[in-house]
Amino acid sequence: MSTIGLAAQIEATATMRDRIEMLRKLRAVGPGLLTALAGLTVLAGLVPATAAVAFAALVSRLDAVVSGDAAVAVTPLLVYLVVVLAGYALGVLREPLRYLAQTRIDGEHRARVARLTSTSVTVGALERPEVQALIWQTRADPESFIEGTPGPGVLVQLDLIGRLLAMVSAGVVLAAYAWWLVPVLVAAGLLAERLYSREAKRRRLVWRRSIAPGMHADVWANAIVSPGEGKEVRVFGLGDWAVGRIQHHLRAAFDPMWTHGRRTLAGQWRPALILTVPLLAAYAGVALAAVRGDATVAVAAAVFAASTAVYQALTENPHLTVNTVHCLRAYEQLREELTSRPTPERPIEPAKRPVIRFENVGFQYAGAAHPVLDGLDLEIRPGELLGVVGLNGAGKSTLIKLLARLYEPTAGRITADGTDVADLPPQLWRRRLSIVFQDFVRYPLTVADNVALGNGSVPRNEEAMAAAARDAGLADVLDRLPLGWNTPLARSRTGGVDLSGGQWQQVVLARALYAVRTGAEVLVLDEPTAHLDVRTEFDVFERLAAHKGDATVVLISHRLSTVRQADRIVLLGDGRITESGHHDDLMTLGGAYAEMFALQAERFQRGFDDRLEEGDVR
Repeated sequence: MSTIGLAAQIEATATMRDRIEMLRKLRAVGPGLLTALAGLTVLAGLVPATAAVAFAALVSRLDAVVSGDAAVAVTPLLVYLVVVLAGYALGVLREPLRYLAQTRIDGEHRARVARLTSTSVTVGALERPEVQALIWQTRADPESFIEGTPGPGVLVQLDLIGRLLAMVSAGVVLAAYAWWLVPVLVAAGLLAERLYSREAKRRRLVWRRSIAPGMHADVWANAIVSPGEGKEVRVFGLGDWAVGRIQHHLRAAFDPMWTHGRRTLAGQWRPALILTVPLLAAYAGVALAAVRGDATVAVAAAVFAASTAVYQALTENPHLTVNTVHCLRAYEQLREELTSRPTPERPIEPAKRPVIRFENVGFQYAGAAHPVLDGLDLEIRPGELLGVVGLNGAGKSTLIKLLARLYEPTAGRITADGTDVADLPPQLWRRRLSIVFQDFVRYPLTVADNVALGNGSVPRNEEAMAAAARDAGLADVLDRLPLGWNTPLARSRTGGVDLSGGQWQQVVLARALYAVRTGAEVLVLDEPTAHLDVRTEFDVFERLAAHKGDATVVLISHRLSTVRQADRIVLLGDGRITESGHHDDLMTLGGAYAEMFALQAERFQRGFDDRLEEGDVR
């Protein structure tokens, strides 16, 4: 499904249920601030009618002023001024409170989106473009005038209280003169509001078509300011080209909106006419009555002010409500996409160092023609060092992601001591794993923070960190860093440095070993030494084998010389395990593994350096 097709499923018309749901978001504001804001809103709602009455009282004293008795107008003048100033003061007081309330609502919403996307069980859904489109809609970037954030729309619903009071109180003033004016003006106001809401909905439909080009523009906008992509942008002279791509996508996103905006402006005469005709009729009627002596000038002044107040009370900003409805509905749909089936309340937790089995496991990426894994059976035994090898694209990294429950099998199951890991809380299962991914993350933090992230659920253990650094071969690198453990690993930070690919790999390996020393039972290494030379790799592997303790180790490597010391080696091909055994046994077998090993040995003898360079894709 395309991003536009997915967005089209989200209706943006506010129902009563939507408005109630938006009012519930006011809980994020806090009781004290909400009480103050609601109180000011109520008082502001009473100002228009009060001002109309005060103005009428002032006008009624004008005859006395003309006659020379100005003193009688002092009190009504002061009252009117107090009411006007009070209305202004209420607006001044409400503005910062509204901003603070909006910030809290938007902050709570962003926290929910971040929590949802970062704690979803798998990453498979996050790789789908339609889910990325939902995230883009849900995040509600405040810097984009076409998106907006939930806060303003939620506060508009709070304003309904003030507008209702303003309309009722102004309606009472009108009814004192002519009750029939109230339904006429209210009907005209509601009809105009309906037109505004329809226009807001059409605007949202146009905006939906900007989702895909807007996301594309974001990609290039982030690339030109990123240090990583910035190297190629400068070397290859891509700056002007990247800016051109951004402008191209932005035009694709905004041009339809400019066209729609011009059409909207051209059609504004309709609601203006609907509002103006009844209002002019009311003004003309009361003015004529005053001329004939059927009504006083004071009554006419009150009707003028109250009539305008009724319209103002009926008018809200429909764009804010529509934007908020769309954002919240996108969030609900995103939650459905990212929420997995619940686990049992009391799952049976496997014993320490469990026997892990892949039982007839299959996996196929969405939209792919063929499965990556098809009927795979594999047993990972407690405490063993298992080597997993295979050609590029054989599914080795996919197997690891399935083990970590980052993907769910499309067929079969994965068990730990007979318990389906899908029936275990993901946090409970992952706490027992420590994984070094081939595309590991380089956090712009200190060395200490980068290593300690291996197990953020326990207090930092400096002794375990030092041991992990030693086992990963990181100790020598630490000795050369200006601030040692406290050195930031990013040149963009004060005192920071940039490590080589091999040094970063040692940092990440230390991160995984730290997790093992603080409780993890299964260590999974996906190309852990791909950026190291053969000698350094051999030293690291020797230390790993010597200090893994009771942990189970699953080692994926393109270098067969690395895995030859493993307790058992499995060859992955055609979506399943095709060979299994010790290195010597597989060489004696003379199958695909033996052929691959012989080929690599020959290349090494010719001096071929098979380190994976930056950006290599397997």
